[in-house]
Amino acid sequence: MSRRPTFVCAACGAAHAKWSGRCDACGAWNTISEEAGLAEGPGAKSLGPARGRRITLGDLAASEPPLPRAFSGIGELDRVLGGGLVPASATLVGGDPGIGKSTLLLQAAAAFGRDAPAIYVSGEEATGQIRMRAARLGLTDAPVRVAAETNLRDILTTLEAERPGLAVIDSIQTMWSDHVDSAPGSVAQVRAVVHELVTFAKRRGIAVVLVGHVTKEGQIAGPRVVEHMVDTVLYFEGERGHHFRILRAVKNRFGPADEIGVFEMTGAGLAEVANPSALFLSEREAAAPGSAVFAGIEGTRPVLVEIQALVAPSPLGTARRAVVGWDSGRLSMVLAVLESRCGIGFGPSDVYLNVAGGLRISEPAADLAVAAALVSARQDIALPRDAVIFGEVSLSGALRPAAQAEARLREAAKLGFASALVPERTALPTAPGIDIDPVADLNAFMDKCFGPIDR
Repeated sequence: MSRRPTFVCAACGAAHAKWSGRCDACGAWNTISEEAGLAEGPGAKSLGPARGRRITLGDLAASEPPLPRAFSGIGELDRVLGGGLVPASATLVGGDPGIGKSTLLLQAAAAFGRDAPAIYVSGEEATGQIRMRAARLGLTDAPVRVAAETNLRDILTTLEAERPGLAVIDSIQTMWSDHVDSAPGSVAQVRAVVHELVTFAKRRGIAVVLVGHVTKEGQIAGPRVVEHMVDTVLYFEGERGHHFRILRAVKNRFGPADEIGVFEMTGAGLAEVANPSALFLSEREAAAPGSAVFAGIEGTRPVLVEIQALVAPSPLGTARRAVVGWDSGRLSMVLAVLESRCGIGFGPSDVYLNVAGGLRISEPAADLAVAAALVSARQDIALPRDAVIFGEVSLSGALRPAAQAEARLREAAKLGFASALVPERTALPTAPGIDIDPVADLNAFMDKCFGPIDR
């Protein structure tokens, strides 16, 4: 099927079915010419020949007013959001079942509700259950209105009429839209629900917080495009056996990504932890073999955490490698470098590695602290209790400096640490109250910490 030509006036943009010497719309002469359509192909699969309106373009140098933000008064939450909640934004919060997502968001809605009306819509719980949680948290007087509903059309109609400053939707997998022929929680339903909610938030200036279920791999269930559609993606993490939780930003259009906020689970709900380093090291005992303190960076915040290692004879033919809170592939690499470059073998032994407190570490600057903890456990020699360690280990055995060394060292000095073992090429700032001990490579580090090693 051939495409009919389109004739457009260059002066006013009017479209004509055929060429003419004079434009009927503006009266200009010799301004009509044939113009190709926006897309070729069958009309059902392309834009076709129809033209749209021109959009307004701006310069990069144009100044914009700072984004208005609503502050909750919960410092850790405001930090992760980049300084507060932005109106007309969409935030997606994911986490394991029972980790405390609903508790956190009910507390957040109560905090934000002091400045603007807040609505909490649950598709998983009855309003009576929400009120019971609010009573347990001491939030019965908070300016938050609740509802139990899963029909998206009804929810949007209510939000349109109420015009709250914040709307919490718990959760997107339970919501359904009547224009999509599939069950709630399906890929098509989740995509459609999130698209409608994000569009509504932008159009009406309402901040929307969405709760998402996670898969067994820890990713938010549904199509990955959902994380691209929203402005901010937060993951609520934590181990069931530990009393604190970590809220981590993995995407934030209004602030730094990889920022974390630390909360402690108490009988009265989630309490913010202003100094997480002190919390992670609070249960640290006296100097013991297999323990090393790593000075890390989470987002913009320096965090000190204890790395624990245990090396034990293996009763099996194949030695076991178990790791909690760190990448198992990275552990295998560090073990291979220790054996190949330093001659320190772990082949016949089981190796267990744990990041104390349940924190998950992803930055390569933890390599040196992990290597120190492993050799300390193997040799049964304790590292100095007042020393922090950080640095990246390369496959050649060389040590690479870590970024933001000054922030790491200042945090260590603030918590009473007296010395730091760092790579030689680290930019050495002036850190009051802490001695910096640079090392050239992994072999030099092991000799300095443990002396002659039985290899």
